[in-house]
Amino acid sequence: MDQINMNEVVGKQDILMLCFDTLRYDICKEEEKKGTIPVLNSYGGPFEKRHAPGTFTYPSHFAIFAGFFPSPAEPEQVRERHSLFFPERAGTGRIAHGGSYSYREATFVESLANRGYETICIGGVHFFSKRNAIGKVFPSYFKKSYWRTSFGCTEKDSAEKQIDHAIRLIEKYPATQRLFMYINFSAIHYPNFFYVEGKKEDDPESHAAAFRYVDRLLPRLFEAFRKRSQTLVIALSDHGTCYGEEGYRNHGIAHEVVYTVPYKHFILD
Repeated sequence: MDQINMNEVVGKQDILMLCFDTLRYDICKEEEKKGTIPVLNSYGGPFEKRHAPGTFTYPSHFAIFAGFFPSPAEPEQVRERHSLFFPERAGTGRIAHGGSYSYREATFVESLANRGYETICIGGVHFFSKRNAIGKVFPSYFKKSYWRTSFGCTEKDSAEKQIDHAIRLIEKYPATQRLFMYINFSAIHYPNFFYVEGKKEDDPESHAAAFRYVDRLLPRLFEAFRKRSQTLVIALSDHGTCYGEEGYRNHGIAHEVVYTVPYKHFILD
């Protein structure tokens, strides 16, 4: 994967972060090899194997928004790791790696806002719902944040509704206004059985079907950003989930399929 000089991105390009909440690395790679996610396959080469900073949405996103993205699965020295965003004096040193964007705010989201970005969050799972104190934490990082019941896990057309809303927002801003948009796609999170006709329980097959559903919808979103400017797209998962492996189900547990996630980034011309 090409390294990106974030100091040539920030202030000049829009940034779009897509979190495929709960997407497993092994299932993602299987769909990638079969060619059933043609949109994502068209950009940035293959997904990388990485380790999530948390085993469920809440801890993982605390790390991600602070700049600690899923880390490479292959062993390497922390100080040699290339980061898109570098939180200064957070135990990682004072000097950013070459090409990293460094900041002193608590999150890179807040730093981008201070650099003139309109920061927009379109939530999916309940940690973005603003229905209780916990659900207000991550939305509070952004200048604008949105959540609807129709964006949530139980809605079969949640990704379609999220992208419709995203496009309506994007079209309100002039091309000169830089945007950072984060979308938390909830479709792959449980329940996902309804993406396979006749299925009554979530399993790897319905997990993959949910991922294919989201991939099919991405062209409209990408085109909306293309009309504005070059855009850096960051595509990742925050954690995986178990479907009976070694007797485990769901996530929030330190199982390999939970902490192993896909990651890629690319420039959308």
